[in-house]
Amino acid sequence: MLRKIKTSVVAALCCIVVGAGAAGCDGDAVENWDPFASATRSADAAPISGTEKIEVAGRSVNVSCSGDPAKGKPVIVLMHGGGDGLDKLAAVQKTLSEQNRVCSYDRLGAGASDQPDGPQDISSAGKILTGVLDRVAGDRPVVLAGHSLGGLIAARYAPDHQDRVKGLVLMDATPPTMLDDITKAIPESAKGPAAELRAQNLAIFQGQNPEKLVIPDGKVRSAGNIPVEVITHGKPYLQALPQYGPRLEKAWAAGQRRWLALSSGSTLSTAANSEHYIYVDQPDVAVQAIERVTAQAAR
Repeated sequence: MLRKIKTSVVAALCCIVVGAGAAGCDGDAVENWDPFASATRSADAAPISGTEKIEVAGRSVNVSCSGDPAKGKPVIVLMHGGGDGLDKLAAVQKTLSEQNRVCSYDRLGAGASDQPDGPQDISSAGKILTGVLDRVAGDRPVVLAGHSLGGLIAARYAPDHQDRVKGLVLMDATPPTMLDDITKAIPESAKGPAAELRAQNLAIFQGQNPEKLVIPDGKVRSAGNIPVEVITHGKPYLQALPQYGPRLEKAWAAGQRRWLALSSGSTLSTAANSEHYIYVDQPDVAVQAIERVTAQAAR
């Protein structure tokens, strides 16, 4: 039972594979440092076709692009969940690229990208994303489609980059108050597997994950009136811990509703036959949502 809890709840709820990493803080360490301050958005290099390593802030980042740019349409950028990489998004990318320009990338510490030099925070992860967008999209607008932790990063990034992010699709994104949700759903007095699950979650969100990324709670800020589709899972998967599972499911559902504050153009839907990996369980749901947002963003 404990193994089942670790592999299903921890991997899905925390959205990150449990692994070693240095803890960090979401402070001002990199707030005043912008490696892209003098960069232009126009990509002088040839467009990426297939998988390629690019340099961003002195680090090697693994990027994959496919499909032809369509006039007036944004570039779709897919963002993987914690513990995953761009390879897991390959099937969805292939389908979307039939009529769109689509790119994905491995964040530092994930897939085939470099390891981070040290602890990361949401700001530093956003700077890597900016460098990737500069290379794969240039001056063109983008739609960010993120799963799990990738959805949270996309949602945190969009409000500060409304000039280029013109749409969002969040596929069972990590809720904005997940840390608080966990501590309330599983009390400190919990024993046995529940206590272990709680401790693992807290460690992961404090930076003990492959990306060395600290994931703080925060308010949902507005990204304007851009189209936003929030998709939540319809098949409960957090019930492996009977005593606390219902609380976790309720908190997750509430977290998905909070993301609606991103935009006056937000909608929430449920992938009825999906657990956490919506784009795997129901790829048509993910593809159709991304295509809808892309079409709306192109208007």
